[in-house]
Amino acid sequence: MNHLAHMYLAPDSEPYRIGSLMGDFARGLNTQALPHSVHEGLRHHRAVDAFTDQHPDVIASKRLFSDQRRRFGGVALDILYDHYLLRHWNRFSSVEPDEFIEQVYRELMDNRAVMPEKMQAVTSQIVRYDWFRSYQDLDNIGYALDRVAGRIRFRHSFAGIIEEIKALDEQLESLFLSFFPDLREHARNCLDD
Repeated sequence: MNHLAHMYLAPDSEPYRIGSLMGDFARGLNTQALPHSVHEGLRHHRAVDAFTDQHPDVIASKRLFSDQRRRFGGVALDILYDHYLLRHWNRFSSVEPDEFIEQVYRELMDNRAVMPEKMQAVTSQIVRYDWFRSYQDLDNIGYALDRVAGRIRFRHSFAGIIEEIKALDEQLESLFLSFFPDLREHARNCLDD
């Protein structure tokens, strides 16, 4: 899952949402020093990712990509799922997407002190350039994926994966709509363990 989906799936609490997003920035971080709710949000992030990686619909989605791009299928799906979440927002939330996004942006800016340095830098970019709203446009998903591809330090065929995504859009969207309710249910229950 990518940033917006993690924020959406986190328990409805500012520290949990911050912790949930922190999962992408926790390498080298002393997580035991975090406030309890932030730490629990981080644990939530990891539970969501583990469930996602093992779900049959996600595995089937990865198999749709060409042989040369399949190894990056998980990365592509993470970002694409933010697009599908926004495309079908009203199925999953009674809060308007703009209202949720504005709330999350405020929380990101208000909680910079608890964030590792890299997370501060990325979340500043998210807010400044309004990444979450930009994910409503599939072409912007392609732009984001090409930025990721540009950071890969070895030879690859990841750049341009949006063309495969566009060709597979109906199938990928259908698998997302099958998978995401299961993920929501898991996300609601995973902190009870």
